[in-house]
Amino acid sequence: MSTNWRISSFNGALLACYFIPTWAIIAFRIIATPVRGLFDRPNVSAAFYLGDQLQWGSAGLIRAAWLIAVGRLTVAAFFALFLVLLCRPKIRIAGGANEALWFALGLGSVMSFALMLMASKVGEVEALRLHATELLMMLGTAIVLVVEGPAKVPATVEVPAEPLPLQQPQLLNNG
Repeated sequence: MSTNWRISSFNGALLACYFIPTWAIIAFRIIATPVRGLFDRPNVSAAFYLGDQLQWGSAGLIRAAWLIAVGRLTVAAFFALFLVLLCRPKIRIAGGANEALWFALGLGSVMSFALMLMASKVGEVEALRLHATELLMMLGTAIVLVVEGPAKVPATVEVPAEPLPLQQPQLLNNG
């Protein structure tokens, strides 16, 4: 069994397996039909908040829907980039994929927190539960990243320039 997987890499890969298809499907529903996609369960809190509380018109709601779709696709893209970087063992061991994971977690957490606040303001309990769950998953992974710390780079061994006495070739004297 391979022992070169970090806990944060494994946790991030599991998180990416949830967020990439889920958020990409939500974003593509908004792209296909902005108004209907905005009034789906994951985005209904933003639609009600922007429409009722801020009294935005239909053009403003469509622009907000596109902005939500772009944000969700960006988070899904950074999770996908994280998974691609995990495929290289040298990058995975050194923790080089963590930057993509940090960006996905940061942007995704801000979006989930904002949508959670909007859901609590308009009274959408199911949307509130969904966004709170997603936010807690991302914050849990961020905590694992912080606690685990940066990867330790293995020390390089210096090789002497001249060969050691036992490593010198011996010539046979046949004479």
